[in-house]
Amino acid sequence: MLDDRIETDLIGSLTIPGNVLYGVHTRRAEQNFDVSGLRLKDFPELIQSMAMVKKAAALANRDLGLLPPEKAQAIAEACDDLIELKRIDENFPVDMMQGGAGTSTNMNVNEVVTNLALIKLGANVGDYSKLHPNDDVNLSQSTNDVYPTAIRLTILRACDGLVAAQVTLSDAFRAKAFQYRSALKVGRTQLQDAVPMTVGQEFEAFSELINEDIVQLRSASKLLKEANLGGSAIGTAINVPSGFSGRVCSHLSHISGFQLIPACNLIEATSDAGGFVSFSGVLKRIAVKLTKICNDLRLLSSGPLSGFGEMRLPAVQAGSSIMPGKVNPVIPEMMNQIGFQVIGNDLTVTLAASAGQLQLNAMEPVIVLNILQSMRMLTRGMQIFKQRCIDGIEVDLDRCKALLDQSLVLATPLAKLIGYSKAAYLSKKALSEKRNFRQVVEEEGVLTASQVDQIFGDIVEFANISQSAAG
Repeated sequence: MLDDRIETDLIGSLTIPGNVLYGVHTRRAEQNFDVSGLRLKDFPELIQSMAMVKKAAALANRDLGLLPPEKAQAIAEACDDLIELKRIDENFPVDMMQGGAGTSTNMNVNEVVTNLALIKLGANVGDYSKLHPNDDVNLSQSTNDVYPTAIRLTILRACDGLVAAQVTLSDAFRAKAFQYRSALKVGRTQLQDAVPMTVGQEFEAFSELINEDIVQLRSASKLLKEANLGGSAIGTAINVPSGFSGRVCSHLSHISGFQLIPACNLIEATSDAGGFVSFSGVLKRIAVKLTKICNDLRLLSSGPLSGFGEMRLPAVQAGSSIMPGKVNPVIPEMMNQIGFQVIGNDLTVTLAASAGQLQLNAMEPVIVLNILQSMRMLTRGMQIFKQRCIDGIEVDLDRCKALLDQSLVLATPLAKLIGYSKAAYLSKKALSEKRNFRQVVEEEGVLTASQVDQIFGDIVEFANISQSAAG
């Protein structure tokens, strides 16, 4: 273990523990921003993206003759260590909720990369005369172009996992749609009986709700591929050599696997958080739709004997400490709460984006915190939702038929044959006499039992044709 060391900045001197690779700026930030309990180390994907940016910058500076090859190589290798998630836990203590527009995150990475590189160069940790966090690792850069670029890259890298969770959840609903493609049930509007439909159609609609959001997510992510890297402090490219922006974006694209391009107007791109607002808005849209689906599933599975009871959700845990045998829809309830949190996170992102002033938005730390939290919760939530709920759903076909037979939903297709007024009369008669609508129709001689069956059969056939066309 290394001895503690003293590092100095414009504020003064601080003791740095010998077992860490960060320096004085990180230590001050650790002391200043101990608020949320969420540290940079808890979001290793952001550290990876920062390291990718630092590596790309080192290679670009080498290409332009600003950084000696041996220094660039040591920085690149140090960045590779962080990309591979080595030395993460003890070296990134900065709180995600921080003032300074991300400066503390940038300096935390600069200091750790510097000291890792110094070890590779055979020098002592903290010997910044050999390699400097600002002069070398941060060369041709500013927090104000590095940090938002890393945020964009982190979000883009997390998109694949989120989309994969959406696809598998959509596929699970589509599988249920096929399984119950011929099962008739009551379709409802405003919680009132409306018209007949199939269980398959209901599940198919859930699948399509999710598919629409996949398209929206991919569209919103395209806005994040324009980076202000090379713009320096406010987008004027002060202290940045000619050609750096294009070269560093090219290196970063190769390192990350995402095609990033310099923004057309670096000043606008440095101050504007519109891309984050749009992306967060899609996350909110996903959350709203998932909440609607979960509300439906909770309602359709209610009871099990005194509610709708059309579906049986998998029993994953006991539901009560006092009511024996009670089982609650805990997985949909979990998804509901994720939805509420994501919706709240989106409001935070919106407020933070609107708080930007002049040439910089200093509130980007809370923007990235909330977007990454939302993506994590949605991704993992949908995986659990699919595995521990949707895959195991069973439909009570007898219950669906019983509710269908005693409902008034036959009145709508019947109105096409006998007219609205006659169908309304029969509905009122069945309701007032508390009798089965189908029996009333047959007793009145309006339709025979086989004709009623034919109407329902036509509904199933049409539903299956529609599902096949949609699939």
